[in-house]
Amino acid sequence: MIGIVDYGIGNLRSVEKAFQKVEGNPFFAKSASEFSRAKALVLPGVGNFGDCVRALNASGMWKDLKEWIQSGRPLLGICVGYQMLFESSEEDSSVQGLGILKGKVIKFQGTDLKIPQIGWNQIEILKESPLNQGLSKGDYFYFVHSFYPVLQEKESTLFTTEYGVRFTSAIAQSNLFGVQFHPEKSQKAGLTLLKNYTERYR
Repeated sequence: MIGIVDYGIGNLRSVEKAFQKVEGNPFFAKSASEFSRAKALVLPGVGNFGDCVRALNASGMWKDLKEWIQSGRPLLGICVGYQMLFESSEEDSSVQGLGILKGKVIKFQGTDLKIPQIGWNQIEILKESPLNQGLSKGDYFYFVHSFYPVLQEKESTLFTTEYGVRFTSAIAQSNLFGVQFHPEKSQKAGLTLLKNYTERYR
Protein backbone atom coordinates (compact mmCIF):
# COMPACT_ATOMS: atom_id res chain seq x y z
CA MET A 1 0.00 0.00 0.00
CA ILE A 2 1.12 3.55 -0.78
CA GLY A 3 0.57 5.95 2.11
CA ILE A 4 -0.04 9.56 1.04
CA VAL A 5 1.00 11.85 3.91
CA ASP A 6 -2.07 14.02 4.53
CA TYR A 7 -1.09 17.16 6.45
CA GLY A 8 -3.73 19.31 4.79
CA ILE A 9 -1.63 20.64 1.88
CA GLY A 10 -1.00 19.17 -1.55
CA ASN A 11 -2.82 17.81 -4.55
CA LEU A 12 -4.05 14.95 -2.41
CA ARG A 13 -6.97 13.77 -4.56
CA SER A 14 -4.96 14.05 -7.78
CA VAL A 15 -2.12 12.05 -6.27
CA GLU A 16 -4.56 9.46 -4.95
CA LYS A 17 -6.24 9.05 -8.35
CA ALA A 18 -2.89 8.70 -10.11
CA PHE A 19 -1.79 5.93 -7.74
CA GLN A 20 -5.16 4.23 -8.15
CA LYS A 21 -4.54 4.14 -11.91
CA VAL A 22 -1.25 2.29 -11.39
CA GLU A 23 -2.79 -0.05 -8.78
CA GLY A 24 -0.85 1.43 -5.89
CA ASN A 25 -3.71 0.87 -3.43
CA PRO A 26 -3.22 4.34 -1.92
CA PHE A 27 -4.58 5.61 1.38
CA PHE A 28 -4.26 8.90 3.27
CA ALA A 29 -1.99 8.74 6.32
CA LYS A 30 -3.30 11.47 8.63
CA SER A 31 -1.17 10.47 11.62
CA ALA A 32 2.17 8.76 12.18
CA SER A 33 0.38 5.75 13.65
CA GLU A 34 -0.87 4.97 10.14
CA PHE A 35 2.61 4.80 8.61
CA SER A 36 2.87 1.14 9.60
CA ARG A 37 0.11 0.31 7.10
CA ALA A 38 2.28 1.55 4.22
CA LYS A 39 5.01 -0.17 2.28
CA ALA A 40 6.04 3.25 0.94
CA LEU A 41 5.09 6.88 1.61
CA VAL A 42 4.45 9.86 -0.65
CA LEU A 43 4.92 13.43 0.60
CA PRO A 44 3.01 15.89 -1.62
CA GLY A 45 3.18 19.67 -1.34
CA VAL A 46 2.06 22.79 -3.19
CA GLY A 47 2.34 26.51 -2.57
CA ASN A 48 4.65 28.15 -0.06
CA PHE A 49 7.57 26.27 1.53
CA GLY A 50 6.98 27.83 4.95
CA ASP A 51 3.27 27.03 4.93
CA CYS A 52 4.02 23.39 4.10
CA VAL A 53 6.67 23.08 6.82
CA ARG A 54 4.39 24.63 9.44
CA ALA A 55 1.44 22.44 8.41
CA LEU A 56 3.54 19.26 8.54
CA ASN A 57 4.83 20.24 11.98
CA ALA A 58 1.31 21.01 13.19
CA SER A 59 0.13 17.59 11.98
CA GLY A 60 2.40 15.89 14.50
CA MET A 61 4.02 13.77 11.77
CA TRP A 62 7.27 15.72 11.29
CA LYS A 63 9.49 13.73 13.68
CA ASP A 64 8.09 10.33 12.67
CA LEU A 65 8.38 11.14 8.97
CA LYS A 66 12.02 12.09 9.41
CA GLU A 67 12.64 8.86 11.33
CA TRP A 68 10.89 6.88 8.56
CA ILE A 69 13.26 8.33 5.95
CA GLN A 70 16.40 7.99 8.08
CA SER A 71 15.59 4.32 8.73
CA GLY A 72 15.85 3.68 4.97
CA ARG A 73 12.17 3.14 4.31
CA PRO A 74 10.89 4.43 0.95
CA LEU A 75 9.51 7.91 0.41
CA LEU A 76 8.70 9.96 -2.69
CA GLY A 77 8.53 13.75 -2.27
CA ILE A 78 6.54 15.71 -4.87
CA CYS A 79 7.04 19.44 -5.63
CA VAL A 80 7.25 21.25 -2.26
CA GLY A 81 7.28 17.81 -0.66
CA TYR A 82 10.57 17.32 -2.52
CA GLN A 83 11.85 20.76 -1.47
CA MET A 84 11.12 20.04 2.21
CA LEU A 85 13.68 17.22 2.10
CA PHE A 86 16.39 19.92 2.01
CA GLU A 87 17.76 22.09 4.80
CA SER A 88 16.17 25.44 3.96
CA SER A 89 14.53 27.59 1.31
CA GLU A 90 14.89 31.23 0.25
CA GLU A 91 11.09 31.30 0.08
CA ASP A 92 10.85 31.38 3.89
CA SER A 93 14.01 31.69 5.98
CA SER A 94 12.04 31.50 9.25
CA VAL A 95 11.66 27.71 9.00
CA GLN A 96 13.95 24.76 8.38
CA GLY A 97 13.35 21.78 6.12
CA LEU A 98 13.69 18.14 7.10
CA GLY A 99 17.42 18.33 6.33
CA ILE A 100 17.61 14.81 4.92
CA LEU A 101 19.39 16.16 1.84
CA LYS A 102 22.20 18.71 2.06
CA GLY A 103 21.43 21.85 0.12
CA LYS A 104 19.19 24.89 -0.19
CA VAL A 105 16.12 25.76 -2.26
CA ILE A 106 16.62 28.99 -4.24
CA LYS A 107 14.54 31.15 -6.58
CA PHE A 108 14.87 31.27 -10.36
CA GLN A 109 16.68 34.39 -11.53
CA GLY A 110 16.57 36.13 -14.91
CA THR A 111 14.51 38.89 -16.47
CA ASP A 112 13.77 36.74 -19.53
CA LEU A 113 12.15 33.97 -17.48
CA LYS A 114 8.49 33.69 -16.63
CA ILE A 115 8.36 32.93 -12.92
CA PRO A 116 6.85 30.64 -11.80
CA GLN A 117 7.65 28.04 -14.40
CA ILE A 118 4.23 26.68 -15.34
CA GLY A 119 3.84 23.97 -17.95
CA TRP A 120 5.64 21.14 -19.67
CA ASN A 121 9.40 20.76 -19.70
CA GLN A 122 11.87 18.00 -20.53
CA ILE A 123 14.10 15.85 -18.36
CA GLU A 124 17.61 14.54 -18.88
CA ILE A 125 18.32 11.24 -17.13
CA LEU A 126 21.67 11.17 -15.34
CA LYS A 127 21.72 7.66 -13.89
CA GLU A 128 19.86 4.38 -13.77
CA SER A 129 17.17 3.97 -11.15
CA PRO A 130 14.11 1.79 -10.58
CA LEU A 131 12.14 5.04 -10.85
CA ASN A 132 13.00 5.74 -14.48
CA GLN A 133 12.37 2.37 -16.11
CA GLY A 134 10.49 2.99 -19.36
CA LEU A 135 11.38 6.71 -19.40
CA SER A 136 13.68 8.38 -21.92
CA LYS A 137 15.78 11.50 -22.21
CA GLY A 138 13.55 14.30 -23.45
CA ASP A 139 10.34 13.05 -21.87
CA TYR A 140 8.06 15.85 -20.73
CA PHE A 141 6.71 16.43 -17.22
CA TYR A 142 4.43 19.14 -15.84
CA PHE A 143 6.01 21.81 -13.59
CA VAL A 144 4.60 24.58 -11.40
CA HIS A 145 7.31 26.27 -9.29
CA SER A 146 9.37 29.40 -8.67
CA PHE A 147 12.08 27.75 -6.56
CA TYR A 148 14.40 24.78 -7.08
CA PRO A 149 16.89 22.88 -4.90
CA VAL A 150 20.66 23.16 -5.24
CA LEU A 151 22.21 19.90 -4.03
CA GLN A 152 25.53 19.50 -2.28
CA GLU A 153 25.48 15.75 -2.96
CA LYS A 154 25.47 15.79 -6.76
CA GLU A 155 25.49 12.00 -6.98
CA SER A 156 21.88 12.00 -5.79
CA THR A 157 20.74 13.77 -8.97
CA LEU A 158 18.46 11.55 -11.06
CA PHE A 159 17.00 14.01 -13.60
CA THR A 160 17.95 17.53 -14.61
CA THR A 161 15.82 20.10 -16.44
CA GLU A 162 16.72 23.37 -18.18
CA TYR A 163 14.87 26.57 -17.24
CA GLY A 164 17.26 29.50 -17.36
CA VAL A 165 19.66 27.22 -15.47
CA ARG A 166 20.00 23.46 -15.42
CA PHE A 167 18.57 22.27 -12.12
CA THR A 168 17.98 18.95 -10.37
CA SER A 169 14.38 18.03 -11.16
CA ALA A 170 14.54 14.60 -9.49
CA ILE A 171 16.73 12.83 -6.95
CA ALA A 172 17.29 9.20 -6.01
CA GLN A 173 19.25 8.25 -2.91
CA SER A 174 18.78 4.68 -1.71
CA ASN A 175 15.04 4.42 -0.93
CA LEU A 176 14.52 8.22 -1.00
CA PHE A 177 13.15 9.86 -4.13
CA GLY A 178 12.00 13.39 -4.92
CA VAL A 179 10.61 15.12 -8.00
CA GLN A 180 10.10 18.84 -8.62
CA PHE A 181 7.43 18.24 -11.25
CA HIS A 182 3.94 16.83 -10.71
CA PRO A 183 3.86 13.21 -11.93
CA GLU A 184 0.13 13.06 -11.14
CA LYS A 185 -0.39 15.76 -13.81
CA SER A 186 2.18 14.45 -16.29
CA GLN A 187 0.05 11.94 -18.19
CA LYS A 188 1.85 8.84 -19.52
CA ALA A 189 5.36 9.72 -18.33
CA GLY A 190 4.10 10.62 -14.87
CA LEU A 191 2.07 7.44 -14.54
CA THR A 192 5.09 5.41 -15.67
CA LEU A 193 7.17 6.93 -12.88
CA LEU A 194 4.46 6.32 -10.27
CA LYS A 195 3.98 2.76 -11.50
CA ASN A 196 7.72 2.15 -11.14
CA TYR A 197 7.59 3.43 -7.56
CA THR A 198 4.53 1.33 -6.78
CA GLU A 199 5.87 -1.90 -8.25
CA ARG A 200 9.19 -1.57 -6.43
CA TYR A 201 7.43 -1.50 -3.07
CA ARG A 202 4.27 -3.48 -3.76
